[in-house]
Amino acid sequence: MIFAPAIFLAHVQLQSPAYRADLDAGRYLKVMAETEQRLRQDPNDALALAARSQALCSLMRFAEALAAADRAVALRPGLAEALLARGLARAGEAIRQRNLSGLRKALNAMDDLRAATAADPTLASAWTSLGLAYEMLPGLLGGSTSKALQCASSLRALNPARGDLLQALILVEEDRWKEAEPYFGRALALAPQDPEVVGQWLDALDSRPARKALGEAAKNARLLSEAARLLPSVRSRAQGVIAVSDAYVHAGQPETAWKVLQDHLHQVEAPSLVRQQLGKVSALSGTHLQEGLAALDQVLREPLEGGSSGYPGTWWRKGQILHRLGRNDEARRAAQETLKLDSKHRGARELLEKLDRS
Repeated sequence: MIFAPAIFLAHVQLQSPAYRADLDAGRYLKVMAETEQRLRQDPNDALALAARSQALCSLMRFAEALAAADRAVALRPGLAEALLARGLARAGEAIRQRNLSGLRKALNAMDDLRAATAADPTLASAWTSLGLAYEMLPGLLGGSTSKALQCASSLRALNPARGDLLQALILVEEDRWKEAEPYFGRALALAPQDPEVVGQWLDALDSRPARKALGEAAKNARLLSEAARLLPSVRSRAQGVIAVSDAYVHAGQPETAWKVLQDHLHQVEAPSLVRQQLGKVSALSGTHLQEGLAALDQVLREPLEGGSSGYPGTWWRKGQILHRLGRNDEARRAAQETLKLDSKHRGARELLEKLDRS
């Protein structure tokens, strides 16, 4: 895992999996609380700093994540978790910046992810991140589908379901739907309870390659049948329930999406994420506006588990609902709150432009 004496290496291997398990399961607030306690006892605990950085990335707090990761790497230059954390934080900053500085961060992120897999070949999340980075970046910047598929092969040896999932995602990006679908099927057969596998499959079913291969009507029919089939296996996992609700929205059934969220709100381990999704469904469909607004207000009052949009997304969806309700001054303030947290948030900027035209 790191370049250190064998006895120290054994200690790190005993400590690391606890954080890994929680991070892999999406228990980011738990990681934040535990690492805060560890860092009060020892501010130079590199492993705690690395885990905290990864949790901060999930909360879209990339600047703080990068600062924590930089400290962890400085303390333990060969620690795989620290290199992974810095790679993820740099990648998040790169996506947010969308400029030349962001491009440099993307290249640096690739270096960190490669170093993380070299430092610890058993770090599954590093193989996933590196494989997706290889696939997403153009060839001139080091991107390579063949290298991405090699990452999927390495990951498959550690976690067969996640390896098959990564291969499927890469093939979808290459517009090779017929080749991708069997890998999704294998991943689902191996891990039907994994919300990441379920979510990525349902999301892929709504992708352009799927629509191109199946047609719009058949794609929607598949989304509906797969959402109903997979919901029981992920009913206690917020990300899985959210993925199913998204599938219903994309297939044109927002009322069913709303009902799924309401029915499972008190069954999941992270209800804040389901409340955030209630706000999203309301904002997109124009239904249940008062209930959606109340759900988002509760999210903003309480700790929010990591997700795809964090607090910026919560404020943005609130602004969209307020605009639908005709409360444009409040909608403008919500969009401005979004931009305070993420100055380049495209949705908030578009909302402000819409409000200016109103």
